[in-house]
Parts: sequence; structure tokens; C-alpha cells
Amino acid sequence: MLQLRDLPTPAILHKFAQRYPDADITAVVTFLHLLRTATDLSDALDACLQQHALLQGRWWVLILLMREVDGTAAPSALADKAGVSRATMTGLLDGLERDGLVERVLGNHDRRRVAIHLTAAGQARLDEVMPDYYQRVRRLMAPLGETDRKQFIQLLDRIQAGISELSGS
Repeated sequence: MLQLRDLPTPAILHKFAQRYPDADITAVVTFLHLLRTATDLSDALDACLQQHALLQGRWWVLILLMREVDGTAAPSALADKAGVSRATMTGLLDGLERDGLVERVLGNHDRRRVAIHLTAAGQARLDEVMPDYYQRVRRLMAPLGETDRKQFIQLLDRIQAGISELSGS
């Protein structure tokens, strides 16, 4: 994925606005800053997880399994919750199973049904990662007080509600 590292200057944005009169420059600047920050956050999370020999996609699968009462879920349910295709989930699960972090469990009544279970090794990996992750997130968010955080979430919810305007769906 291409990542914009060089945000446009006011002069460049003015040039664009002259050519495209519908451009709302402050909306574009805000959007680009949000997109850039989201990309930087994802990159930083990747770097954190790499220190624990995990990739972000695999980590999310482990988190989703840990959220389950018995640490078990259907691959299709995991794909839906992660927002990825079933084929992508299969690839993630193959790698996690190869590393011993999850196991495939065949159904008792229907051997074609497979569930994914978080292994003790998978839970141990999460127990190693999560304290570090929580400390880093605490330091990241420290400049924002509780009121700021609540307001920020409200603003993000309002942006989230308008995403269909960008995607056209």
C-alpha cells in the first residue's frame, strides 16, 4: 500500500483548490492528517508486535480467540470479525497453527466442521505481548486526558459514520 509521507503544503492545496473548486481544503487537510496518523499507528503497532515475533493479522486472530469464552471459534466467524476474506483467514490460521499458537479441532458430530482453538502456547504469547502493548498505548495516549479521549472518540465516531461518503457505498 502506498503511504503518503509528504503532506501537501498550503500553496499546493491552494493550487488544487483553484483547479477543483469543490475542494474543501480544511476537510482535505484534516483527512490527510488522519490517514497519515492511522498509517503511522499501524506501522508502530507492527514494529511493537515484531519484537514479539508476531504480525498484526496473526495477533488480531489470537485476540479474537481470547475474547471467546472457550478460546474457540469457527474460521468463518474469525474472518467476519477480522474483516478479511476466508482465504486470508486460512492463511493466517495456517501460520498460527504451524507455530503452535492455534489448533484446528474437528467437530464431534460433523467431521467436516472445524473450529480454531487458542493453544496454551498462543495464550502464553498473548501474555507476553499484551503487557508491553498496554504500556505502549498508555504512553502514546498520555498527552490526552480522559475528557480529551472521550471527545476524540466522539469525533472519530462522527467520521466513521461518514465513511460511506468516501467509498460511495
